[in-house]
Amino acid sequence: MPFFDGLGVRLAFMLAVALFPLLIIAVLQSTSVVREAQARSEAALMGETMRAVAGETRVIQHAQDAARVLASTVQPLVGNAEACSNWMRQISGAFPEFSLVSFIPDSGKMTCSNSGKSYDFKNQDVFEKMLTADRTSFYVNRDAPVSGTSVLGVAHPVYNAAGDHIGIIAISMSHSSLSLAKDGPKLADDRPLVIMTFDREGTILTSSDGLSNTQSHLPVDRSLKLLAGNGAVTFSGDSNLGIERVYSVVELVPNQLYALGSWPAQAASALSPFADISPVLFPALMWMASLLVAYFAMQKLVIGHVRKLSSAISSFATGSRIVGNLNLSTAPSEIRDLAEAYDRMTETILHDEAELEDMVHHKEVLLREVHHRVKNNLQLIASIINMQMRQARTPEAKGLMKSLQERVISLATIHRGLYQTSGLTDIQAQELLPDIVRQITRLATGPGRHIAVDCNIDDIHLTPDQAVPLSLLLTEAMTNAMKYASARDGKPQLDISLRRLEGMQARLCVRNTVDRDAPPLEAVEGTGLGSQLLNAFVQQLGGSIEIQTDEDEYMLSAAFALRPLVESELRHEERLKSETPETVSDESH
Repeated sequence: MPFFDGLGVRLAFMLAVALFPLLIIAVLQSTSVVREAQARSEAALMGETMRAVAGETRVIQHAQDAARVLASTVQPLVGNAEACSNWMRQISGAFPEFSLVSFIPDSGKMTCSNSGKSYDFKNQDVFEKMLTADRTSFYVNRDAPVSGTSVLGVAHPVYNAAGDHIGIIAISMSHSSLSLAKDGPKLADDRPLVIMTFDREGTILTSSDGLSNTQSHLPVDRSLKLLAGNGAVTFSGDSNLGIERVYSVVELVPNQLYALGSWPAQAASALSPFADISPVLFPALMWMASLLVAYFAMQKLVIGHVRKLSSAISSFATGSRIVGNLNLSTAPSEIRDLAEAYDRMTETILHDEAELEDMVHHKEVLLREVHHRVKNNLQLIASIINMQMRQARTPEAKGLMKSLQERVISLATIHRGLYQTSGLTDIQAQELLPDIVRQITRLATGPGRHIAVDCNIDDIHLTPDQAVPLSLLLTEAMTNAMKYASARDGKPQLDISLRRLEGMQARLCVRNTVDRDAPPLEAVEGTGLGSQLLNAFVQQLGGSIEIQTDEDEYMLSAAFALRPLVESELRHEERLKSETPETVSDESH
């Protein structure tokens, strides 16, 4: 990774390796201290849990004993609702924590209770669960129908002399009375202890923080059903809220009732938060300080100066020619020597680049002058041909001279386009081809012949090797189209287009209207000079030509592949390298 290639990082890493044994010793010490503190915390939590649930356990055990006693004594009173209710009141009077003491027959219709009320429990889930239990069971009802409060209940089955199940004894205790029944020690506010009771199925019976908040205190990776039956255990883990807590499980009634106590791990520790991490804090700070000192020393003495020099070199390499003044007077002597060598190197490069730019500009001026003189010479030749054409006596000679004149003028137009084009390695088709179209149209039309011309050229950059044959191809195609363009009504129409296609392809299309009643068109594929020139120019382009005719239109289409401009740039650079400044100077004279 680039980050680890830095000198400061590497030096800091070497120091980190050298001081690593000290860090290991500190970590081992801190681990030992943390384990010892955790063991003390778990042992303290176990004792606090047992003391905290002492009163609640006593009430629940009284409810179990009372349920067993009532189950064995209530059978003679089952038929007498008043006597049975009086017996229930005597039991509830002895235990004020009992909110409901009742006998419920298998039919579910309760008529025997300490409240003297009747209620039908038939088809209620809690009642169905109590009926299926074959021994003492516990249940929780958040909205008890008789007392109207949230209760914890103890149920015990009742059998007659024949051993048949005839009902259950149900004793309910409100959760509020169970909280008041705790006679364990009061805990400080900074150590919030949460106590829950649950049965062997994992059903939460009571909670000191309210039944609605029980899920937030439970361990995330252990279920209460799995904790039941393991006896007294302590462990640490994260709660469902992601808070680390210490847990303690105590068995209240063997294989039936359990208590879970928990408090936050930090509050449970007997040490202060700073003391918990003190065995590793100071060695770790010393270790980190040594790394930081080494890193910043390298930044100040070496890396800062190297970055200045590297930034200047990168800027120069990306094209910026503003070297500036590197102030490295405070740098070590080795770096100052390197900066001086960089200054000498940039001066040499800037001097060579200036000479090269002058040579390229001189070359461009000469090349433009060549195109300009070639254009003037071709125009002179076209004028001479025009003078000869006026002296020609036969129409055939005049036609041949006119065709030759058009070709010479098109060559002159091409060289004028090359002369006016801003670059030497690419030519814009939008600048070159419309000029050729205007020249050919001006020569082919006159007072007695008018043709409507529509020219659409895409923004395509051509290499000079393609621009010349494409321009000559357009000249021949337009000459042929102008010659045979006609229309039944109105002006003849001529459409010229150069379109860019997918995959670096282009298509030149020349379309003209034709009157079929006029003399037939000359076949382009024939043996005439125009056909031969068209095929030759298409071959130079590396493309193909296609001709289509219908009732009133004639179309010539040439498709070819555009050459990358980089090829022309490479050839231009090779020509520049092959020519020395002395050669260019000689040519300028």
